[in-house]
Amino acid sequence: MPTEPKSKHIPRATIQRLATYVQVLENFARDGVEVISSNPLAEACGVNGSQVRKDLAYFGEFGIRGVGYHITSLIAAITSSLGVDREWRMALVGVGNLGKAILNHGEFRARGFNIVGIFDCDPFKIGEIVHGLEVHCTKDLKAMVAEQNIEIGIITTPPERAQRAAQHLMDAGITSILNFAPARIKTPDHVHVEYVDFFHHLYALAFDHTSQHR
Repeated sequence: MPTEPKSKHIPRATIQRLATYVQVLENFARDGVEVISSNPLAEACGVNGSQVRKDLAYFGEFGIRGVGYHITSLIAAITSSLGVDREWRMALVGVGNLGKAILNHGEFRARGFNIVGIFDCDPFKIGEIVHGLEVHCTKDLKAMVAEQNIEIGIITTPPERAQRAAQHLMDAGITSILNFAPARIKTPDHVHVEYVDFFHHLYALAFDHTSQHR
């Protein structure tokens, strides 16, 4: 089963749907389902069957005509295609309430995203042990990134410190950043930033609710 994309120009929306497919397929697997066709998978994911087939076609031919997809094989193929079938070592900057909540979220490690270094600029936090990890000064980030082979940075600082946290990560050679801080950060073109902004979703919900009741 091919795992190399036929095209490197895969739409972002397709990548996001593939991540949803994996989550739904894992739920089916836990329920003991071994084979599934595109239509039930699509229904569970909130899309249509043709969209599922189109998304999977970026990576080659999946499934058996008239039978469907073998779930465990399909999960393995998608995760391999997305590059999430291995460990990704990460650094977290900002060990406040949000940072501690993320450290307590076991799903990161379960999916291969392993936070191996945590950092803060607050001298009162440095040296503290949080979920088995020692809080280090952000000045130590560059050395630890090299030592621990860290590839992804997570920012969970207050918004006014997000840019400085991003700069520490970039100075350490990190080019992939997940930003939970409610602030936009400036980075060069070669640095990829993903934003997790809860307020964007809350604004959308508030707008939809307001629109329905006008």
